[in-house]
Amino acid sequence: MNLTHIGIIARLELTQRLRSVGWYILLGVYALILLGITGLSFAVYSYTGMAGAGVYSIVVNIVLLLVVLVSPTLSGNAINGDRDAATLAAVQVTAVSTGDIMLGKLLAAVATGGAFLLVAVPFLAISLIGGGAHPGTLAVSLIVLAVEIIVVAAIGVGFSGLIARPLFSVAATYLVVAALAIGTLIVFALGGTALRTETTNYNRPYDSFGNVDCDRWETYTYETPRFDRVWWVLAANPFVVLADATPTVYGDGGWPADMFGQIKYGVRSAQLPPQDYRWDECNPDESQAQDRTAQEVINSTVPSWFVGLGVQIVLAGGLFAGAWARTTTPARMLPPGTRIA
Repeated sequence: MNLTHIGIIARLELTQRLRSVGWYILLGVYALILLGITGLSFAVYSYTGMAGAGVYSIVVNIVLLLVVLVSPTLSGNAINGDRDAATLAAVQVTAVSTGDIMLGKLLAAVATGGAFLLVAVPFLAISLIGGGAHPGTLAVSLIVLAVEIIVVAAIGVGFSGLIARPLFSVAATYLVVAALAIGTLIVFALGGTALRTETTNYNRPYDSFGNVDCDRWETYTYETPRFDRVWWVLAANPFVVLADATPTVYGDGGWPADMFGQIKYGVRSAQLPPQDYRWDECNPDESQAQDRTAQEVINSTVPSWFVGLGVQIVLAGGLFAGAWARTTTPARMLPPGTRIA
């Protein structure tokens, strides 16, 4: 592999894919969306006194959302698009190796995702004015975001080398990305709701005079979903990986001050099995002790981001390796009807 060749392939790919005016219009619309979201986010988090942390987390999640929505279109036909246009064979007969082509295509796909992050930089800087954003949160979130951009790009480039038709490879990329981002939520919701268990509420009854009867208990039994048995499905969700890996910023009362912490708290709470709830009006201090803050819940549960990120990397790496093998020349076997030159 040659770094110069990789750079040339990436530059050619970017020139070919992004020379249309539509690309710049898309970035402009994206900037306007970020402007509106940043203003609304400051209004939402202004009461916390740590508005910067909340606004920053929202902007980073919006960047990841745009990468998930747009990157498959630009990377899903990186190889088979050139094959259909009869330009891939012309490149393969030069001194450029298969590795140079694959890594150049990947670099170009990552650059398109990085463009959204670049546009978001001013808004990320503005969010710091609100205060509350910790250096650890800034560093880790940007690193994880960069890895997610690479993963999505590798999935698209991988399918573009494995599937002969660009339309089908783009569709397959969207399906896989949607399975990670949306499918995991659907499986989590349906699976947790399908698996149920009985829980009981205990509380003190009232007598005929409206006074609490401290000698008796009143019970109410009902079925509760068992999300603790399917929470692991969410581990591979890109937004959960981003939130779970990012250090949590806590506000007053031990509650998360940003979206990262709120998503993390939701996922970590799903790990806890349902329990019987007891409210004793004769001894309210003991009853309230059953409630835990988000910080206590997060500290008492296990992180899953490294497992989910590992699943994503294995998936993206397998597809990318398969595309590499399929693109290698001389080719032993190609799908019927594949154009070579």
